[in-house]
Amino acid sequence: MKTFYEDKCKVTCTDKDQVVEAEVMEYKPQKHLSVVIATNKINMKWNGKLYIGNAIGLEFTTPGPEEYSINQGRGL
Repeated sequence: MKTFYEDKCKVTCTDKDQVVEAEVMEYKPQKHLSVVIATNKINMKWNGKLYIGNAIGLEFTTPGPEEYSINQGRGL
């Protein structure tokens, strides 16, 4: 079974209480996530529940991109 992650994720701006879709640039599960929102790169770190980052004077949070698995090998 091979695990893949979506190339987009929902990001919440906690200061403005708005949710937007961001493009995932780099992702290391439960460690680090880099996303791009309107040409602004936001580096986020895992805090045990969510990824949290600050950019352009605002705080952003996200649970990260969706995960999906594909079975490979015999039986398909």
